[in-house]
Amino acid sequence: MTGGWHPFRSLRRTMPRKLFGRSLIIIVAPMVLLQGMVTYAFFVRHYSVMTRHLSSGVAASVAYLVDLSESHPDPRERKALLDMAANTLNYQITYLPGQHIAGPAVHAAPNINDILSATFTRELSRDHHFTSRMIGRYLDLSVEVKGGVLRLMIPDDRIFAGNADIFVLWMVVSAFLLLAIAIIFLRNQVRPIERLALAADAFGRGRAVPDFKPRGASEVRSAAQAFLTMRARIERHVQQRTEMLAGVSHDLKTPLTRMKLQLAMMDETADTQAMRQDVADMERLLDEYLDFARGEGGEEATATNLSVLVQDVADAALRGRADKQLVTEIEPGIALPVRPHALRRCLNNLVDNALKHGSAAQMTLRSAGRNIEILVDDNGPGIPEARREEAFRPFHRLDQGRNLQAGGSGLGLAIARDIARAHGGDLALATSPLGGLRATIRLPV
Repeated sequence: MTGGWHPFRSLRRTMPRKLFGRSLIIIVAPMVLLQGMVTYAFFVRHYSVMTRHLSSGVAASVAYLVDLSESHPDPRERKALLDMAANTLNYQITYLPGQHIAGPAVHAAPNINDILSATFTRELSRDHHFTSRMIGRYLDLSVEVKGGVLRLMIPDDRIFAGNADIFVLWMVVSAFLLLAIAIIFLRNQVRPIERLALAADAFGRGRAVPDFKPRGASEVRSAAQAFLTMRARIERHVQQRTEMLAGVSHDLKTPLTRMKLQLAMMDETADTQAMRQDVADMERLLDEYLDFARGEGGEEATATNLSVLVQDVADAALRGRADKQLVTEIEPGIALPVRPHALRRCLNNLVDNALKHGSAAQMTLRSAGRNIEILVDDNGPGIPEARREEAFRPFHRLDQGRNLQAGGSGLGLAIARDIARAHGGDLALATSPLGGLRATIRLPV
């Protein structure tokens, strides 16, 4: 089936998204189905059959009393026999001589009506005019006999199968009790999976999870232990890479420092100025390479006031740029666990690019649902939409249009996106309302 209604696809859309809800349905659905079948078997089969048997017994006893009343015309003898029958059957029996049942017959107990008529016809060879009504917990049954009316007060438990309400109560109570036990045990089984998901999500955002321990069923413990092993390997790899790059940085910067000292002792000429510029460019390029390779792996995430951090970056970006304009729209009081130095470097790269290629820029910090957005807009030439993803490639410079890394190593945007993704977010490029480029950082809350 394509393009039309599909029952399983519709069911999938209505199913709960969380594991706890789906597991609860798996438990509740068979329980409800089973109780529905039991209820049907009890009420439709057992209850109705038992009620019919009881009604047949009452009809037979009423037919016997009618026959007894008509076959003993002597009032004293008839009264003695009816009193004896009342004690035996636990009925209240009254003989009303000379009375008749006037008007249309009223039957308040339909389950006994047809049975009583059939019993009269079968056992007394004729039908008898009778009427019935319920008075409290008694059936008031009046039957017209020869010479009067026989009135019977019959307890309702002799006609209807009793204790149905108790049965329903026990079913409901047991169902809720089993459901409560299932919820408690199911919650204890699902909670370790939720903790594992939260720990993996926090680790993906660069946040520490020091108190996470494997719990739950053996399969969940195995998955949690595999996550801990993976996390330890990644952290060890990052630490080893950071230590190695720190050594490389020291080894490479040492000869550059010696070259700077030697140039400082040389006479000021055009050649020495060019060499000083080359050394400065080499130091800057080396720092960018190390920043990209290191990825700020050694920095821990801490609760940071992003409103203050963004304003600090904006203030620092304007120093020495009197000919540039930078406007900020910062929502106050936004805090988030981040790696502050890494995020500051990310924002510095974006703001430097904006001010390098435009005369005016704008920084915006705002809440957007479950994300925090930081926007950097400029009025520069921008980047064609088809080449925006290309701008994030490491060591790559755009040959046409706007060159975001003009005079650089081609790592500015690559470092910025790497830092954003290390926080569990992302960096995207779009057209700015100012006419240039908009860089949007989205960080999950």
